[in-house]
Amino acid sequence: MASERESFDLSGPLHLTYVLWDNPYHRMSVAACLVQAVYILERDRQENREGSDALAPPWWTFFHFQLLRPLVDDVDSSIFGAIYEFKPPSSQSNDTLYRSPRYVIAFRGTLTKAHSVSRDVELDIHFIRQGLHQTSRSNIAIQAVRNTVATVGDSNVWLAGHSLGSAMALLTGKTMAKNGNFIESFLFNPPFVSAPLEKIKDERVKHGIRFAGSVITAGLTLAMKAKQQPKDLIIDPFTALSAWVPCLFVNPSDHICSEYIGYFEHRRKMEDIGAGVIERLATQNSLGGLLMGAFGKEFEPLHLIPSAFVTVNVFPAFDFKEAHGIHQWWQPDLRLEYKLYNYK
Repeated sequence: MASERESFDLSGPLHLTYVLWDNPYHRMSVAACLVQAVYILERDRQENREGSDALAPPWWTFFHFQLLRPLVDDVDSSIFGAIYEFKPPSSQSNDTLYRSPRYVIAFRGTLTKAHSVSRDVELDIHFIRQGLHQTSRSNIAIQAVRNTVATVGDSNVWLAGHSLGSAMALLTGKTMAKNGNFIESFLFNPPFVSAPLEKIKDERVKHGIRFAGSVITAGLTLAMKAKQQPKDLIIDPFTALSAWVPCLFVNPSDHICSEYIGYFEHRRKMEDIGAGVIERLATQNSLGGLLMGAFGKEFEPLHLIPSAFVTVNVFPAFDFKEAHGIHQWWQPDLRLEYKLYNYK
């Protein structure tokens, strides 16, 4: 039996009858709904819901999108993503359409259902081990985005994802940015591989732990760079990413993504006290990734980025499930805080 959260009529933003594409809340809500649609596409497949029984279509048709095609995992045949095309009615008069996308490529997160959970958890582990870029699902995602951008250009495409899907969108966006294609991206509850330091209430203790971690990470980074050949130091891929500013949507009560708040705020504080050089090195690497590199293993510190427009939902969450859920991002009574971080 379908849950209430799968029904657009019961859980969707029915209040959003007219989208202003230059309104951050409207853009966020539409992107979140298109991600939710991917979850329900997979649930429709699992439950054999077709035609009028399918629950996914209203999540995109309400905003005048069409489903071009789903993205299917080659291991378990689950639907993990979708490509949508925006088809506004010709009769609609909207002065903000110039800010709308032509295509949106969205990725779902982990589904705790028997038909897909084993593959999703396997990919969660790959992410934790900083090896998501080596998986076949990421190759399918990246190729889909490359093909779309090659056809219509990066300015006409949005990326969106939630949780594991947010990590997939982040990987894809970083890959494209390294080649000079900066895609507008909406990353909901993106996972950050770190101890949940944001849970520490004492600001001095928290800053002290972060400062010590930065010094150690910066030192190891310098040591690793000293072993590299000069030709490897010509281009700094992390600096090349600074022009790409993805939109991150995080909840302080969600320990999976909340560390992004501290990650960027600590960078700002280190710049303020004159320790920006240390933090510039530290924010490019994770301790786990450096240790893997020391043993000759290939790694990609996916969660580390120099720039972002961070939206924090400070409305109190009832529990972790609510704090990590995609549904929060289209609620009409949100209390949001916005900050732009742009570092090199």
